Amino acid sequence: MTDRPLTLMAVHAHPDDEATGTGGILARYAAEGIRTVLVTCTDGRCGDGPGGVKPGEPGHDPAAVASMRRQELQASCDVLKISDLEMLDYADSGMTGWPSNDAPGSFWQLPVEEGAARLAELMRHYRPDVVVTYDENGFYGHPDHIQAHRITMAALKMTELTPKVYWTTAPRSMMQRFGEVMREFHEDRPEPDPAETAALAEIGLPDDEITTWVDTTAYSGQKFDALAAHASQGENIFFLKMGKQRFGELMGMETFVRVQDTTGAATPENDLFAGLR
Repeated sequence: MTDRPLTLMAVHAHPDDEATGTGGILARYAAEGIRTVLVTCTDGRCGDGPGGVKPGEPGHDPAAVASMRRQELQASCDVLKISDLEMLDYADSGMTGWPSNDAPGSFWQLPVEEGAARLAELMRHYRPDVVVTYDENGFYGHPDHIQAHRITMAALKMTELTPKVYWTTAPRSMMQRFGEVMREFHEDRPEPDPAETAALAEIGLPDDEITTWVDTTAYSGQKFDALAAHASQGENIFFLKMGKQRFGELMGMETFVRVQDTTGAATPENDLFAGLR
């Protein structure tokens, strides 16, 4: 036995990603005395600037946006009681097809081995018992999410560590409810948009393929406040329009696929640390 605390490491692409898919587990496990480590890979410079100005538009200063988002990320970490924040500070690559995908120094252009080596050093330092990141498609195809997945899986191979490893996902039943709520808040589009419905149907997994369902309802208020801390991106964060009660009803369960395990814990499970405590 060791007096080293159990440790969760979440590897995310941008400031605000930590709150959307894993804010509940980060808050819950911090409250349970588990060390929570957040690794944010990019600086978020392709986010909105003041007044919602978009990248490439007059008034968008990437360096100023990155600085602002760093401050917002720290505020989010304070809300979620995250123990340790590590920023790799690669340049945000932007959405699929943006010119920033090809910019020298962007995260998408980074050799995987280079990013993985830096992350492996952090893994050796923190020795996480559980590692959480995205699946091969970055959950919805974002280049930086895909790259975060790649460097995480490569980093694990570089270390001698054998943590439980999870990829974030969403049950298709929840995605269907999410689509209904989106239409509810867009009164100008009362009828389902076929393209939007088809896109949502491709995200996540059938419910019976999800291995891990973690109830974080009791921490949904913290999760909402963590998202709200990213105020500069409020136009892009649809969930904030719901209010805390509806948000908790829809976003209180966080789901994952377990892809590495040495504990033999049975699935489906309701605790990322099942078999470890």
